[in-house]
Amino acid sequence: MDRSSAGISDKCARSDKAYNQPNDHAASSRHGRYRNATVKQWDNPPRATPWRNEFYRSSGTRSSQYLQYRSINSAQDFNALIKQEVIDGLVSKSNRFGHHYDGKSHSQYASSIKIYTSAAKRPLNQAEQGQLLRLLQNFTATRGWSWRSLSTTLHSLTSAGVFTIHKPMDGRIKLTQATLLSTLLDAIVFKCHQKPEARDIDAQGIANLLWAMAKLVSNGQEWTSGLKEALAALLPHVNAQKDQFIPQHIANLLWAMAKLVDNGQERTPELKEAVAALFPPVNALKFHFNAQGIANLLWAMAKLVDNRKEQTPEFKETVVALLPHVNIQKAHFKPQEITNLLWAMAKLVDNGQE
Repeated sequence: MDRSSAGISDKCARSDKAYNQPNDHAASSRHGRYRNATVKQWDNPPRATPWRNEFYRSSGTRSSQYLQYRSINSAQDFNALIKQEVIDGLVSKSNRFGHHYDGKSHSQYASSIKIYTSAAKRPLNQAEQGQLLRLLQNFTATRGWSWRSLSTTLHSLTSAGVFTIHKPMDGRIKLTQATLLSTLLDAIVFKCHQKPEARDIDAQGIANLLWAMAKLVSNGQEWTSGLKEALAALLPHVNAQKDQFIPQHIANLLWAMAKLVDNGQERTPELKEAVAALFPPVNALKFHFNAQGIANLLWAMAKLVDNRKEQTPEFKETVVALLPHVNIQKAHFKPQEITNLLWAMAKLVDNGQE
């Protein structure tokens, strides 16, 4: 079953350059899947690796900075997030700069919510989610926001559990949740359709957004027209940016697309093209995936096949390229990853893998 992520590491949480990374990917529980498998995002590579993460710098409210530089594990810290003056400050800044406002302070505030849940090692509970959403009625994304602000905000709020569907759920809270998500998705669609010289789309943001969309449907969000449109607008950029993805992005992207299909996404030509675009980079970078990345990739490929993904020559070649690394990395797999790998290989064989 899907378990929510703990969030970015404490090291990242305390950095003024922190940029959210997708994490805690979970296997699903339908169609003979392994029921308790959780496919986590592999850890950030060491500083010496050529693909070390680049963190986005952003400036935020005083409350956001305060949360970044102290231990976040108490009700006092959550109360710092839901002070009315913090939201009033964000609304004031948005109104003051109008269409010139890039959303940076809003994204920093969203990051602070994720930092809180990261330190607490759990997503927001239903009571916290309700308190926060009552405050976020005027937290509105616009088409003027930068790509960085949009991708950071959607990923952070999704990872923190702001968009998780609970039952029962207060109607006003659900409406605020839906409105906030709708404004973010609308701005993402607008950004994706801008002319190349007018947008600032990057590989890391694409990986984070696709992870967030997969997590949204996994956490109970319906396939609204806005979500479908945003996904359709985003998928072509996977192929366009395929040479820019680091190993971590590739593992996250394949997990996300497998999860989306498993939750009802149609296998459109755009989705097929995006999946196919990632196989050559997997082969090219196969020596740079660690144990967690290998587990993520094989789980995703088994899940795609289980959902009627055609085993093309490129698909088969990628599976064959990854399998020797299971043996190479065998001493580094966690128990959960071993379970996921055995499920994946059984499912691949069950679907015709020699």
